[in-house]
Amino acid sequence: MKWLTRSDAKIDRLASAWLILRFVDREAEFLYAAAAEVDAVAARTGATAFDTAGAELGDIDGRCAFESILLRYALTDEALVLMARLVHGADKATEVPELPAQAEGLKAIILGYCEAHDEDPVRLAAILGMFDALLAWCRREVRQAQRLAAARARSAS
Repeated sequence: MKWLTRSDAKIDRLASAWLILRFVDREAEFLYAAAAEVDAVAARTGATAFDTAGAELGDIDGRCAFESILLRYALTDEALVLMARLVHGADKATEVPELPAQAEGLKAIILGYCEAHDEDPVRLAAILGMFDALLAWCRREVRQAQRLAAARARSAS
């Protein structure tokens, strides 16, 4: 399936592309277009647009595109939900009153990848492993929180 977003992909677009590849469409083909050309490219190619104006899989109702994809595809894994909070915080830092502590670091890392790689397909290929590692860390955090909650429940009974 073809997926389309704005060119010069950064935080939410890169994270969303990773999410699509890992959990929605393992055979995804990504297209990039200037913001003004997205609708025409989508019409011509039949690609599903994400993180672009008017896209169902975009910034809607206070969600970032990553969160919209989680919702649309019913991805409820707690580690992905935690990761979504980090991506949202990194992408929308000025709009998030309670910014997760790791969001600024995530933003710096992603923007570093963007500086190191000019072309969108190269940028995405380079950063996939970083997002895999972030998910592994999120899974670790969720397991630790679950163990702590279980210990509290045992001590309360």
